[in-house]
Amino acid sequence: MLNKLKSLKNHKGFVKYFKNTSWLFMEKILRMTVGLFVGVWVARYLGPEQFGLLSYAGSFVGLFTAFATLGLDGIVIRELVKDETKRDELIATAFWLKLFGAFVVLGFLAIAINFTSNDTQTNYLIFIIASATVFQSFNVVDMYFQAKVMSKFVVYVNFISLFMTSLIKIALILNKAPLIDFAWVILFDSFVLACGFIYFFLKKTDFKISHLKFKKETAVSLLRDSWPLILSGIVVSIYMKIDQIMIKEMMDVKAVGQYAAAVRLSEAWYFIPIIISSSLFPAIINAKKVSEKLYYERLQKLYDIMVWMAIAIALPMTFLSDWVVELIYGGQYNEAGGVLMIHIWAGVFVFLGVASGKWFVNENLQMLSFWRAFYGMLINIILNIFLIPKYGIYGAAIAILLSQVVAAYIFDFFHYKTRNMFIMKTKAILIWRIIKNVRNNI
Repeated sequence: MLNKLKSLKNHKGFVKYFKNTSWLFMEKILRMTVGLFVGVWVARYLGPEQFGLLSYAGSFVGLFTAFATLGLDGIVIRELVKDETKRDELIATAFWLKLFGAFVVLGFLAIAINFTSNDTQTNYLIFIIASATVFQSFNVVDMYFQAKVMSKFVVYVNFISLFMTSLIKIALILNKAPLIDFAWVILFDSFVLACGFIYFFLKKTDFKISHLKFKKETAVSLLRDSWPLILSGIVVSIYMKIDQIMIKEMMDVKAVGQYAAAVRLSEAWYFIPIIISSSLFPAIINAKKVSEKLYYERLQKLYDIMVWMAIAIALPMTFLSDWVVELIYGGQYNEAGGVLMIHIWAGVFVFLGVASGKWFVNENLQMLSFWRAFYGMLINIILNIFLIPKYGIYGAAIAILLSQVVAAYIFDFFHYKTRNMFIMKTKAILIWRIIKNVRNNI
């Protein structure tokens, strides 16, 4: 083990990816820590009903914002890794496409609210939060830094944004601000992030504003690969957000607040697979250039890591959920503990789904990625229809867990191109196998 650690220390590639991952972890851990302090303070201040209304507005916007990304993130990163000489045209074209998508989303929302029973205040909340998608177009800079394994600059920007918005939220609480002010903070956060991305990208590259030109051929090429991911992203957004929409329609806003409080704690860990996959997948892609065997060996190790981490989080949360909710949120969120106990296990399959999602993109299987998300969404909606009236918010938690099992795991068994992924994920889930490998390496 000591010899392996020494060899890794002298391995330039490992050190590069380890430093990049460390920066991302540091930022997310700080964000989670501050979020637990400030976010919980906000939830306590607003109470289940108003917090539920803010969460509902965010979920309603989330049904549409997936379109604003146009499924470009993974595609652009892949192309930047393959050929950096196309950097300017890829970044510029992706920016204009995402900006266009943001305005389309605002148009969709203007139509969609006419089919709801929302009051004026709720619609204001929705449009303020949705306006943040315009500034999120500048996230194309994040794609470049991910491809170059230089995420520390993105971390700098997130630190600044987190610090500023946290102070603002605290000031709002101390001054007993109304609910709508907290929606404005979400918009301001996106603005600060956009300014930071622009600053570091222009400082660390030779990119000029004059290079920000839309190239039709590049746009067509990107959209040709990403359109299944657009559909997949929309579908994923629906089955990740529809539960809160359905809870509001079938129950009330207060129930949404109880459910959202548990989901915030459960999904707080979802940054882990995103960081690890984003940071390590360039190395996995490069391994394919060496051999298919090395490519899939590294992918298997990624799946193993994902399952280990997810279970390490889920087990203690299962037994301590009521105590954790009571400690963090107080007695007013007394129903959230039971939801957390169920919802936390969806993380095992979310972790695997995020990791395998990168594989789908690299293998150009975006259409299959769409179908797995579609079936997950369909099952989630159907289960919510039957389970929410019978079990309330606990039924919604069961529905999201089962839909994640189907989308991120069982689906792979039914197609010959993904059956190997099913086998690899099954190996990862078999804990005894991982324990045996750990013992062999000690």
